[in-house]
Amino acid sequence: MAGAVTENPRALRLLAPLGWTVVIAWFSGVAGNSTLTRSLTLPWIAALLPWAAPETLEALHVLVRKVGHVTEYGLLAILWSWAVGGWRRALALSVLTAFLDEAHQATTLEREGSAADLLLDSSAAAAALWLLRQGPGALLDTLARAFLWVAAGGGTALLALNVTVGAPSRWLWLSVPAAWIALALLRRMTRRL
Repeated sequence: MAGAVTENPRALRLLAPLGWTVVIAWFSGVAGNSTLTRSLTLPWIAALLPWAAPETLEALHVLVRKVGHVTEYGLLAILWSWAVGGWRRALALSVLTAFLDEAHQATTLEREGSAADLLLDSSAAAAALWLLRQGPGALLDTLARAFLWVAAGGGTALLALNVTVGAPSRWLWLSVPAAWIALALLRRMTRRL
């Protein structure tokens, strides 16, 4: 039996999305409930934004959780696409996983299923597959640009807010200009191509 798996590379490829599905299922239970993620993320967010009101911290916690959904299902769709070939099967398997994940959460005491999360997960999977179809570098290029814009724009807004309220900005004084410089260099390189 073990020899049959190693002789079939496609069977080996199935291990990646199946393994990631197990991780998603694990987070679908107690490990991913909002109480636990709140206790893990709020201290970090509060350290980055010492002036933030509790409502702001909670809203950012919710945002972190939603970014987790997008990341989980975007990666799952890419792994399925690599394993089974074709975006339709990859999307169908990702949406099925999202549906089962939310159905599972609806049956637990710590979590609740959400149609909005199912839509978010499915949209993230579709977006990742669309970017993947645009070419080998399109996904990474889009992610890099998005992270740079978040670092530059979001960091600039945080710097302005910190200066306004008198909160220390520490590392933002280095990271924000670096993000703007990286965006400018990326734009310049793109124009040359």
